[in-house]
Amino acid sequence: MAFVGALPALLLFCAALVCLFRQQDSFGLLCRGAEQGLRTVLRIMPPLIVLLTAISMLRASGAFDLLAKWLGPVTDRVGMPAQLLPLVLVRPFSGSAALALGAELMKTYGVDSPIGRMAAVMLGSTETTFYTITVYFGAAGIRRTRYAVPAALAADLTGFLVACLSVRMLG
Repeated sequence: MAFVGALPALLLFCAALVCLFRQQDSFGLLCRGAEQGLRTVLRIMPPLIVLLTAISMLRASGAFDLLAKWLGPVTDRVGMPAQLLPLVLVRPFSGSAALALGAELMKTYGVDSPIGRMAAVMLGSTETTFYTITVYFGAAGIRRTRYAVPAALAADLTGFLVACLSVRMLG
């Protein structure tokens, strides 16, 4: 376990040795890399702040709960309990909010309940799509997502439905 803590220092030491053998300025290279990293952070921070603010506003306003109430009859037909709808609606936007909802579901219904198991499988088999697209496309400077968003949302929907199906079949 102590080795894991020393890993960053070992990595920097190895990088310094490589620079020494190549006769390069290791400190200068390290500073340029840090500068590029800060530029990337500054480029992706505004859309990330907007996204997280919008999620907080929607959740606080009760919009997710209202949407879940409207979609409840549809989810019953596909075998997904209506209690999971807030998780399904939040997960593509915010991982931390989805984890909080999952923990709340497990506390309410129990960890070994079908709802608790479905929530756990959903959290493990889906992605925070909009967050991921915002970060990676923003870092790469891509402005138009074209087919990435619909394809990623289709994959998330598949993950949600298969999570419910697999828990019903295996649980």
